[in-house]
Amino acid sequence: MSSVPWSTHAVELGPANVTKRFRHGGRERCEREWRALTLLATYAPGLAPSPIDVGLKADEPFVVMSRLPGEPLRGKPLTRRQLKALAAAVGELYGALPAGVLDEVPLRPGRQDQLIAQIHAWAPRARPRVGGEVGVAMDRGLEWLARSGMEGAGRPDMPRVLGPGDGNLANYLWDGSRVRIVDFEDSGLSDRAFELAEITEHVASWVDHPLDVASFLGEFDLDAVERVRLQDCRRLLALVWLFLLSFDDPEHPRNPPGTAERQAVRMIGLLNPSFTAEVRRRGGR
Repeated sequence: MSSVPWSTHAVELGPANVTKRFRHGGRERCEREWRALTLLATYAPGLAPSPIDVGLKADEPFVVMSRLPGEPLRGKPLTRRQLKALAAAVGELYGALPAGVLDEVPLRPGRQDQLIAQIHAWAPRARPRVGGEVGVAMDRGLEWLARSGMEGAGRPDMPRVLGPGDGNLANYLWDGSRVRIVDFEDSGLSDRAFELAEITEHVASWVDHPLDVASFLGEFDLDAVERVRLQDCRRLLALVWLFLLSFDDPEHPRNPPGTAERQAVRMIGLLNPSFTAEVRRRGGR
């Protein structure tokens, strides 16, 4: 069994099966995982683990699924072939479910309105604790958010997709020929621009070996409205990550030292590349 203190679950690896056991109170996560796996087994077989068993009423709810071959894409430079396979898997996921089936899928957690509410809750506590380039980036990000027009629940006019809800590249497994996807506990109804931003702005996509974002996004045929929304979603998620990284405990860090400062520069770059020099000047770096 493997888990970490901040994890929502533990994973038991068998020769052919995997049991994902959720902590007490994790029934909704378990339901979302099971729903996504069963839907994908029907509409995109082979893209995700096959569902085998579920224990929704257990004290620690669990899902048993098939074990997929492959190595996580996180923490290594991606070849062109791997990047195209990643985009192909993501595109297959987004196009898998028919419209009538998507009508029955609940909204994913961690959606736009919820993230914005969380930022507003964090700001009074986080902003006084930080200075330098992190503080500058927070101020710029909050200023952008106030005038962004994103305070609503999202864009109902966007094409809907099943979103996995977690952009961590560790959830994308390369088996030498294709990429498959695991971890659907935060899955639900979403839109393509938001989910692509989940991948590009996740700390796993840049903290070690940066994802070639331009090449990755170039694999998707986004219309003009989606491209505008994608940029806004990237900024929003970058701001979320800036706050999360500012809370990192220096005694027990989850990320390398200086990650929050690097995220600050990334945040500013997404808002306006010309701000980067100002951030470094005001932050003393």
